[in-house]
Amino acid sequence: MGRRKKGLDISGWLILDKPMDMTSTQAVGAVRRLFDAKKAGHAGTLDPLATGILPIALGEATKTVPFAQDGDKLYRFTIKWGERTDTLDREGKVIATSDVRPDRDAIENALPDFVGDIEQIPPKYSAIRIDGARAYDLARAGEEVEMVARPVTVHSLTLMDAPEADLAVFEMRCGKGTYVRSMARDLAHKLGSEGHVAALRRIEVGPFDEADAVTLDELTEMAHKGRALEGLLPVETALDDIPALAVTDEEASFLKQGRPIVLLPRQAQELRDQRRPRDIAGKDGSRMALAMCGETAAAIGEARAGRFEPVRVFNLNNDTSV
Repeated sequence: MGRRKKGLDISGWLILDKPMDMTSTQAVGAVRRLFDAKKAGHAGTLDPLATGILPIALGEATKTVPFAQDGDKLYRFTIKWGERTDTLDREGKVIATSDVRPDRDAIENALPDFVGDIEQIPPKYSAIRIDGARAYDLARAGEEVEMVARPVTVHSLTLMDAPEADLAVFEMRCGKGTYVRSMARDLAHKLGSEGHVAALRRIEVGPFDEADAVTLDELTEMAHKGRALEGLLPVETALDDIPALAVTDEEASFLKQGRPIVLLPRQAQELRDQRRPRDIAGKDGSRMALAMCGETAAAIGEARAGRFEPVRVFNLNNDTSV
């Protein structure tokens, strides 16, 4: 008989305002301990030197992580002109310099070339796997790492401030897989200079933003007062981009058993009307919907040929959840 996993059945999303010098894994561990939760994971790694939004899923919310990861992100970052580092941030070793300091007009004229569907080479110090190993592990071991350009989508890139000749502050809204550090390198090269990320903050991830966030100190205080659950958002918060389907108690029971349910013609038509291209973890998510029984998420599924087939089911009846 296997050992029972320790912790409580707590489900929901905690939106952490991650502090600097903490890895995403360390942040998940800290939150999990404060809730004494059985299961936890995060939706999108945030570099140790970065601050800002790190959505952490507890319990049944971990089943919705791919939906949050595939959402757009909004970053605010500062480029320091004149120096490129091997890590493309302020932690690395300077490997190239330039005397060029681009002015505001030059920067703004260059930005349109980096908006839309573009090709981007990820940093050598990144979590991308190459032949089964993380690129940053290979780079730290001194191995030559060849990074291949890949398509990313940048929805907007705006110059917010240029407080001094060496620094410029930007905001970028982008799709999954976009690297801010690569953007700093490429924009600097476009302007005939060198550059690296001197400061980075993530402001939004999918449906989550700063208004939802709590700091680790705030969460610790709430936990000590027995109020940590007040910081949780519902499991289905990450699913606001897919249609909702109202189901009965009986239908919810069928879905939780992995059994499909028959859609009324009206329901099938409503889901068809809301269908649009969606990429969920590399798969076609255009037919996906969220089955809700009252205020409780029952299942994520696909609407096909007049039926709703469950893909992921939620077991929230006995959980401590919101």
